[in-house]
Amino acid sequence: MGDWQPDELGSDYQQLTLALGPDPDGEGDAFATLIRYTPTGQPVPTSAVLYVHGFTDYFFQEHLAQHLAAQGIAFYALDLRKCGRSTRAGQTPHYVSDLALYDVELNRSLKIMREETGLPVIVMGHSTGGLVTSLWLNRLNAAGGSRAQGISGLVLNSPWFDLQGPSYYRNPVSNALLQGIGRMRAFAALPLGKVSTYGDSLHRSVSGEWDYNLDWKPLSGFAVHAGWLRAIRRGHARVHRGLDIGVPALVLRSKVTRFMSKYGPAADVSDVVLDVKQIQRWSGCLGDRTNIVPIEGARHDVFLSSEQPRTRAFAELDSWLEWLAANPEADAR
Repeated sequence: MGDWQPDELGSDYQQLTLALGPDPDGEGDAFATLIRYTPTGQPVPTSAVLYVHGFTDYFFQEHLAQHLAAQGIAFYALDLRKCGRSTRAGQTPHYVSDLALYDVELNRSLKIMREETGLPVIVMGHSTGGLVTSLWLNRLNAAGGSRAQGISGLVLNSPWFDLQGPSYYRNPVSNALLQGIGRMRAFAALPLGKVSTYGDSLHRSVSGEWDYNLDWKPLSGFAVHAGWLRAIRRGHARVHRGLDIGVPALVLRSKVTRFMSKYGPAADVSDVVLDVKQIQRWSGCLGDRTNIVPIEGARHDVFLSSEQPRTRAFAELDSWLEWLAANPEADAR
């Protein structure tokens, strides 16, 4: 393991490159990047957070790190292999053939955080990151207990628990076809078209208030490859059979979904990426005490919503974290 280096977000942030060895999917050596926020003048931390981004995403949400640090929570984030800071030339952005491959960097990050802080860790996952972290905790819990590994809770921000769109996308024939294509032509890009509605609502170069690296988070998103979507659908199926993550969870989501082919004002007050009814339905499969909170006027990333719903989302998060701290053995098994 190397040393912490300065991060692009500024002097209060450092990054640590995690060398993961040869990529099982044949795209050279794989790397992940752990980021930590180390400001001065903050309360002494009593817990820590590990934040995991979604698809076509990486960690840039400084206001989230700042908010949690002010609550006495040490903040870390992980750019997964082939994502954001971890991207290497010649690699397919965000591509993995099995979501369990992420366990390597997740386990390593957890170990580093526990060694550095000695504090209980709350895992936070957004969108695809919510699927990835839920499956990871289920495996950790089956292998000896999430709590035994130092994890105390899970926060999910619009987790991707099912394939959105018409029902025929999810029928047995479509699933079998995808599994076959994903196995035989794993790196084939699916002809889904490019829609920039969500990116246009976020980035300050169009209609949003946020600034981030468009090479790492392009407005229209990265291509979706058959092998990657096959892995996602296998992950969805595992969620639908029921998980046991071993710790309480908070699920934050927008109150409504509006799928839009181009940007309009409605994109600023709804989830234009995922179906919130699916999030509501499948969040009950996490297997422990789960609190699901719809946020009126929220975007897909509730913490990138406009000020009023964002403030509400932070209030709900703070309330739940306060409850978690007061009930450290809640639903312990």
